[in-house]
Amino acid sequence: MNDQLPSRNPLKSQSLAERALATLQHFLHVEAISGIVLLAAAAAALLWANSPLAHSYHDVWSLTIPLRLGAFAFERPLHFWINDALMTMFFLVVGMEIRREIHEGGLSRFDQAILPVLAAFGGVVVPALIYLSFNAVPGRGHGWAIPTATDIAFAVGVLALLGKSIPGSIRVFLLALAIIDDIIAVLIIALFYTSGLDPSGFAVAALGVVMALGFQRLGIGSAYAYVVPAFIVWAGFLVAGVHPTLAGVVLGLITPARSRHPWIVPPVIRVEMALHPWVAYAIMPVFALANAGVSFKGMELSGDAQFVTLGVALALCAGKPVGVIGATWLAVRTGWCRLAPDVSWSGVCLVGLLAGIGFTMSIFIAMLAFSDDKLLDAAKLGVLFGSLISVTLGLGWGAEYAQRQRKTN
Repeated sequence: MNDQLPSRNPLKSQSLAERALATLQHFLHVEAISGIVLLAAAAAALLWANSPLAHSYHDVWSLTIPLRLGAFAFERPLHFWINDALMTMFFLVVGMEIRREIHEGGLSRFDQAILPVLAAFGGVVVPALIYLSFNAVPGRGHGWAIPTATDIAFAVGVLALLGKSIPGSIRVFLLALAIIDDIIAVLIIALFYTSGLDPSGFAVAALGVVMALGFQRLGIGSAYAYVVPAFIVWAGFLVAGVHPTLAGVVLGLITPARSRHPWIVPPVIRVEMALHPWVAYAIMPVFALANAGVSFKGMELSGDAQFVTLGVALALCAGKPVGVIGATWLAVRTGWCRLAPDVSWSGVCLVGLLAGIGFTMSIFIAMLAFSDDKLLDAAKLGVLFGSLISVTLGLGWGAEYAQRQRKTN
């Protein structure tokens, strides 16, 4: 009766492991290359915003783009369609990453997930405290969450530059940490950067979610069929007063992680792999191009602005490493967790330094935190400075660490 069990379980486990590994390798490959594309887009935005054509930079993103459906007309500037609509795809991929990791990845087991979870919380709390130590006053204090997020694409891209001498367990630790960072950032946006809630909007969003779940129960596999319920969820969040991009997270989390047929790739993996390159190579660079263009002409870092820039930059390049490394050390020291076999404390330091690279999500939160253009530009400048310092420190430490690894091996 039980003779067949040993032969089936290893095959199933091997299949799941191979599928998870292939998905992880695909994810890391896309993120590594997209980090370079993202950097180029940010540099182009800075050059454009400080060139003789600087006026056109702001004019382009202010162009009004109408959405018309019969007698219904919805007009918003291009900047809105990028930040509030197009970025929903980014959050959809984030939601699917979280769903996949919870199902069969680094967050599927408590003993595997607890260390990066604690490290991520340390990397959120310490930067927030450092920022508030410079900006604990009305107006500026609202930006406390800006330096709490890690940019996965940049961080993984920098790690890829260090070569294959970096152990794979370091990459997994960094990836898990960054994904948990995304979860915390999403919760922060929902809880602290949402005001004037309209219950009717949540009813509309719930209708869209029910439609999507109903389609899943009916076995509808075409992605195009889910466009309508996805739009309903997005519109519902917009009406409710919640940032509409969070609709992507909700839809990503309800995407099935299992396939009805064992020989078919689960929808959460299939859809994520299809969307991920578009998000990484198109949507995120467009977002960077539209939002990283800080003009240095006439900028005076005095008064409130200088403290915002200093607080964000220092929180990223110093607060993130201190928080991540400190929380990891405390968790291991107290016996709650253990480091993976290939993860040394030098590797933990490398992860901490790379965690200070905050770009996409940090700029996104900055735009939610500040309506004052002067403070917003100061926050973006702090993100750029802090991330640049983190990249420099990460590459320097990582090169030394990789060299020691090569000598050891």
